[in-house]
Amino acid sequence: MTINYPSIKDKIVAFISSKVQESGASGAVIGLSGGIDSTLTAYLAVEALGSENVLGLLLPEKGITTDEDIEDAQEVVKILGIGHKVIEISPVIRSFSKAIPDFDKTALPAKGNLKARTRMCILYYHANLMHRMVVGTGNRTELLLGYFTKYGDGGVDIEPIGGLYKTQVRGLARYMGIPAGIIDKTPTAGLWKGQTDEGELGVPYETADKILAMLVDEKKELSAVRKVFSPAHVDRLVALLHANEHKRIPPLSCDL
Repeated sequence: MTINYPSIKDKIVAFISSKVQESGASGAVIGLSGGIDSTLTAYLAVEALGSENVLGLLLPEKGITTDEDIEDAQEVVKILGIGHKVIEISPVIRSFSKAIPDFDKTALPAKGNLKARTRMCILYYHANLMHRMVVGTGNRTELLLGYFTKYGDGGVDIEPIGGLYKTQVRGLARYMGIPAGIIDKTPTAGLWKGQTDEGELGVPYETADKILAMLVDEKKELSAVRKVFSPAHVDRLVALLHANEHKRIPPLSCDL
């Protein structure tokens, strides 16, 4: 299927512009990781709002965030001409570890989620100060599979690229002229050393996107999809879809 990236770009730019305007906000705050998703979101936000109305926050963690990611994020700031701040989150995480009596430094997922939620708090602090919206950077693959932290990187006001699978994010990024080094680097949430997206998901993005498209968009029967792709890969993604459904819906209330 041919993807019309110029049309997709225009739709997302219009979406950002309209949602910010409807909210009465004065601009956007975006967490810049140096990765493709946040970079593409920043490019689109600048087209929609103007560089003067976009703030990029670089929120590295000492010893975990790589120099390459910091340098890539700073390059994006320079290319787009947006305001930015660099706020190192290690002191906050250390404060949590001292304040929580049973804090377990070896519990990587729990500690990683704490880092993501710390970043969310910092993003919203600046958004509140500046009367701006927090613009999320999640893509469709991540959102469907729940590959994000609830009330962390999932705690945002809008998700402009949330309708694009990861492979489509790469295509739009190339169309918009994002530096190749950012597009081609190994995707990672950067929550602990050696972490990669595909390592945690257990399925390469190219394969995951095709499987999800068949299951979710084309509504193919599970048995049909398992004939095309590795049953292990299909079953892994189906398990994630079901297990993380709670992340895609508002908190449930008791129906009285």
